[in-house]
Amino acid sequence: MASYIVLEPAGNRPDKGEKALVIRDGFSFLALIMPLFWFLWHRMWLEALAFLCIGLLLAGLGTMSGFSITAPLLSFILYLFIGLEAQGLRIASLRRRGWKVWGVVEGANRNEAELRYSAEIAQAPVQRPSAAALPVAVSRAAPASQRPSPTFGLVEYPRKG
Repeated sequence: MASYIVLEPAGNRPDKGEKALVIRDGFSFLALIMPLFWFLWHRMWLEALAFLCIGLLLAGLGTMSGFSITAPLLSFILYLFIGLEAQGLRIASLRRRGWKVWGVVEGANRNEAELRYSAEIAQAPVQRPSAAALPVAVSRAAPASQRPSPTFGLVEYPRKG
C-alpha cells in the first residue's frame, strides 16, 4: 500500500472534502524526465524558475574546460533529486497558497485513498470550540519577577528575582 497526503483548501467551506487533493507520497517519474514541464503543469512557478536558473548555470559550467564530466553529473543529481522530492515540493507549494494538510491515508491506489479519506471525514464529528476552550483575558499583569524575559536559546534559565 502507498501513502497519500491529503490537503484541504483554506477556510471553512462546506465543499472542503470535495475540493481536497490526494497526493501520492513517493517518486515521480515524470518529474525526473521533464521537471520544467512538471513544475509548470502543477503551477509551481518559483520551483520552475529555480530549476531553470540552476539548469542554465550547469549548462554554462559544462562549457568551461575541466568541467566536462562534472556538469552532466551534477545535472543528473539535480534531476534525481527533483524526481525524489517532487511531491514534497508540490505539497510545500500548496501550503504556501493556503492549503492545509489534513493527514495521511493509505491505499492501493488513489481511488481507494480518496474513499478512505471520505469515510474518515464522514465519521468525524463537527468540532466546535466550547466556552471553556476559549482564551480568557487576564486583567492584571504579572509581577516583574515572574514575567518571561526574551531568550535566544532553547532553554530559559531561572533568574534571581
